[in-house]
Amino acid sequence: MNKFPTATYKVGVSLPVASNARWAERLLLLISLIAVDLLMVLAGFWLAYLIRFELGLSWFYQPEVMPTEFYRSLSFMLAPLWVIVLFLFRLYDFKNLFSGMSEYAHIFNATTLGMMLLVLFIFFVEKDTDIARGWVVVSWLTVSFMLLWGRFTYRRWVQYMRTHGRFLTSVLVVGGNEEARAIVEQLCTNPKSGVWIAGVIDDTQTPGTELVEDVPILGRLDSLEVMVRQYGIQEIIIASTALPREQLLKVFNTFATADDITVRLSSGLYELMTTAVEVQEIGSVPLLSVSKVRLTGADVVMKTMLDVGVSLLALLLIWPVMIAIAVAIKLDSPGPIFYRRRVVGVGGKLFDALKFRTMYVDADARLAQDPLLRRRFEKNFKLKDDPRVTRVGRFLRRTSLDELPQLFNVLFRQMSLVGPRMITEGERQRYGKWQLNLSTVRPGITGLWQVSGRSDVGYEERVMLDMYYIRNYSIWLDLHLLWRTIPAVLKGRGAY
Repeated sequence: MNKFPTATYKVGVSLPVASNARWAERLLLLISLIAVDLLMVLAGFWLAYLIRFELGLSWFYQPEVMPTEFYRSLSFMLAPLWVIVLFLFRLYDFKNLFSGMSEYAHIFNATTLGMMLLVLFIFFVEKDTDIARGWVVVSWLTVSFMLLWGRFTYRRWVQYMRTHGRFLTSVLVVGGNEEARAIVEQLCTNPKSGVWIAGVIDDTQTPGTELVEDVPILGRLDSLEVMVRQYGIQEIIIASTALPREQLLKVFNTFATADDITVRLSSGLYELMTTAVEVQEIGSVPLLSVSKVRLTGADVVMKTMLDVGVSLLALLLIWPVMIAIAVAIKLDSPGPIFYRRRVVGVGGKLFDALKFRTMYVDADARLAQDPLLRRRFEKNFKLKDDPRVTRVGRFLRRTSLDELPQLFNVLFRQMSLVGPRMITEGERQRYGKWQLNLSTVRPGITGLWQVSGRSDVGYEERVMLDMYYIRNYSIWLDLHLLWRTIPAVLKGRGAY
């Protein structure tokens, strides 16, 4: 399990140093982010000027004298005003920073509002100001792009610094039951989330013991206020199933209104922690519901574009290879070209995943004849030196060419290029409490399991890798895994 680097804030650091250092880092983070936004806004306005006036595009009217000084002054005047608009959209609130696609959407909306305000100002106040309409329209696009690119780049830098122990939020977990353990484990597997867990407060376990590795039990619930001060805690996460209602209310009454501490409450269903949840009021009663799919909105659009675009391009390029493989299969052994494997898809619906046939048609009978072989197969659903595999099949498996027909499953929207490994209905029980999470995303041709060693990875680790992918999905993670798939296929590790 990946641990957060704790070189900066070790357990036992006194409050004045640790707390002041963390708040100083937050201030530095905020100031540097404002500086980045200012630079990006200026760059966006200046890029719009170059496109409008310097490129000589035929659909723009070109003035005899270039208004360089006017637009330079205008850009420097608008840049700080743009930061104010971003502030109004709460884009400097730490709760909204580095929050994925929602942050990018807010940036685009803020830029759109800023441009609307500029147009209204020109129309109603400065009617005689000659500002090119083309520059305004192009600025809307270029400023949006530069701000998005700046935030994206800045986020990558912050995530890098977090893996080295900087810009971390100090967290105290309340509760020591199974749900609390699941919360701590999931936070510890993602160092980029920027969380440093000081420890756990619980009445049922002995202080000094560890709930999970490197995360100690610090004390009982009556020592919570002391621990918050001692470790400079910025967030408290409560495992709701670990506390009686009275104690839960007491913690909230003590800390929920504190300006410098955020109190978060878990859903109470740690089995659903990997899926997305939403709160909706019905008759003024806030109720929690579990999303049937993990990805929504822009995530779905971008993943669909990646899946369909890459699959179509790949099929156009490799169709001669697929025909050659089909001929080789027919010449090697009797039977069909394709093998249809019944697997679980989104929502638990079954579908047939296509693969080039790599086994003899009597593979099941061969397995049934050898009890030892059958037990080995039932343990991991994989066999090394499998006697059921044909000669051509061994080559196809070693090179992963047997999975090429699954590109059609991707086009049929049954699978994705990247995702958790596909499993049969019988394997679902092996996922235990996580099986519901597995059915919220499409299985992938490749994924964390494939690039981490494939069949050499134990089954329990496969499950955790799948959950990590679902929990931490981003389009950039997909691109990263697609890139890592190339050397993984070439090495052929675990491919059998």
